[in-house]
Amino acid sequence: MEKVAKTRLVLFLLGILVHSASGLWELEVRQDDTQPLSKIALHRSTQKFDKSITISANPVLLGHKGETSEYVTVKYKKPTGAKETDWVGVFSPAKFNASECSEDLNPREYRPYICQAPIKYKYANYSSPNYVIDGEGSVTFRLVKQRSDFAFGFFSGDITNPVLEAISNTISFADTNAPVYPRLALGSTWDQMTVTWTSGYGKKDADAVVQWGTEVGKESWLSPASTLTFTRHDMCGPPARTVGWRDPGFFHTAYLKDLWPSTRYYYKVGHRMKNGGYVWGLKYYFTSSPALGEDTVQRVVIFGDMGKNERDGSIEYNQFQHGALNTTDQLVQDVENYDIVFHIGDLAYANGYMSQWDQFHEQVGEIAARVPYMVTNGNHERDYPGSGSFYQNMDSGGECGVPAQVMYHMPTSNKAKSWYEADWGMFHFCVADTEMDWREGTEQYKFLEQCFAKVDRQRQPWLIFLAHRVLGYSSGIYYAMEGTFAEPYGRESLQKLWQKYKVDLALYGHVHNYERSCPVYENQCVSTEKDHYSGTFNATIHIVAGGGGCDLEPFSPFAPSWSIVKDLDFGFTKLTAFNRTTLLFEYKKSRDGEVYDQFWISRNYRDVLGCDGTPAKNCPAFVLAT
Repeated sequence: MEKVAKTRLVLFLLGILVHSASGLWELEVRQDDTQPLSKIALHRSTQKFDKSITISANPVLLGHKGETSEYVTVKYKKPTGAKETDWVGVFSPAKFNASECSEDLNPREYRPYICQAPIKYKYANYSSPNYVIDGEGSVTFRLVKQRSDFAFGFFSGDITNPVLEAISNTISFADTNAPVYPRLALGSTWDQMTVTWTSGYGKKDADAVVQWGTEVGKESWLSPASTLTFTRHDMCGPPARTVGWRDPGFFHTAYLKDLWPSTRYYYKVGHRMKNGGYVWGLKYYFTSSPALGEDTVQRVVIFGDMGKNERDGSIEYNQFQHGALNTTDQLVQDVENYDIVFHIGDLAYANGYMSQWDQFHEQVGEIAARVPYMVTNGNHERDYPGSGSFYQNMDSGGECGVPAQVMYHMPTSNKAKSWYEADWGMFHFCVADTEMDWREGTEQYKFLEQCFAKVDRQRQPWLIFLAHRVLGYSSGIYYAMEGTFAEPYGRESLQKLWQKYKVDLALYGHVHNYERSCPVYENQCVSTEKDHYSGTFNATIHIVAGGGGCDLEPFSPFAPSWSIVKDLDFGFTKLTAFNRTTLLFEYKKSRDGEVYDQFWISRNYRDVLGCDGTPAKNCPAFVLAT
């Protein structure tokens, strides 16, 4: 049987059709997920300006009314030699050729001629099908505010041998340094909220502040904010330290304290300038956390691996993230119907190209400014050889966790150790950092046990474990290729904690699909229920929610007994606690926001702590009094 199974797996991986219990299987060839910007051979770039080639961009000034994104039309003309491999790149700052930005280059060396990667690009014939014949055309780019001006470069030679032939006029946003992209997060206690935002103002330029209050137009409190940034030299390697580098601006975080539970607050972020005047961002509002154990309807959205995509159709980082905009748009449309978001790793997939973080912050801006946007490290934020990450791959593109840890303020005790706990009313969340060692005996393992043990299940009955990599159960093909159904060392170290402390749900990203397990312990289902779980806790339900937007990953052709629902599509999950005894889980697809899987948990306090004596081994030792 073992030989037959291996043969079937090999056939599956080769893309050969096989039959299984669930029907016809076919391996979808995964699209190339290499960073498109890294494919531009900047080290081979040259410049050969041709006066006959013209390129211009309009409008010249963007954001007259405070907009953080606008469309720009770029027109170009190449009288002779037009080819379908000609392309137009967006650069910021506008001075991007080596003769103008050589402070980090050896003055005796003239390569690269392009000192930074473009933010994105399009081929010259993208929207002008007659470009090769007529030698003229135009493309439209959507730009977001990024603290500097922009210019467009016209290139021949495709991206493999780029030749810079012309540079457009410069365009910019009004009030370039203005505060943008506020990101809410829970503080260290339930009655705190933090606000982090981006600007071009350092501490020497202005004091960062948040004005807030309970009445719209009467924000009466002013809270100071800290200011942080990072430099090229804080990065661990290329491309983050080389062509992917771009000044990230400054990041400011304010604590809004002593909040009333479940109360709407209005706020705006800003800066008090040295002359006494203020520069303000847009106004927003949020609803504060319910008090611990507060018995009201509470709604939580959880997903991983969303990434970003471009609304203008341009080629930039990870063009394979087809579902990112659908997920974002569904969550923006439904923002009044959930209270908090957990994005469990692989956020922007910037992979060392700093410009992509601003693009991502703008994409999720209408979500993160309205509800707490909680994050944790994924491999594409943290992993890099020699950086202290548990996995020594290069998935972060040299970022080694620095941008994510500075740009997002989570309630961690140490920014370099990105595990934390969070409360939302009847929920208690224990959030792991799978890119740091979690095995038994480590600092993180001890934290997780303390996080599970401390919760008062009478007040907070719903105990949830969150992590990026799958530490529980997944039948994704890539785990099958490794001969396992989870991250190595994961389940062995943690399953006794999940069982001992009766963790209701464990949710993961990393694998780009949706999968739900039965209540499972040591690879065995301990309940026959599928849609409604009631009575005494018997084991944790494990859920892969990694279909936030990044290229989908197929399942193994083998169907483990513990895998009861699978879906190869983009989507996100939602938990709704109606009270202390009733929890609804929903899986929604990003394409339409409709529910495609759901189940209920009905359980009271005594059931949570109860012991049913099943082989799941969740029964503590006891003695009879004599």
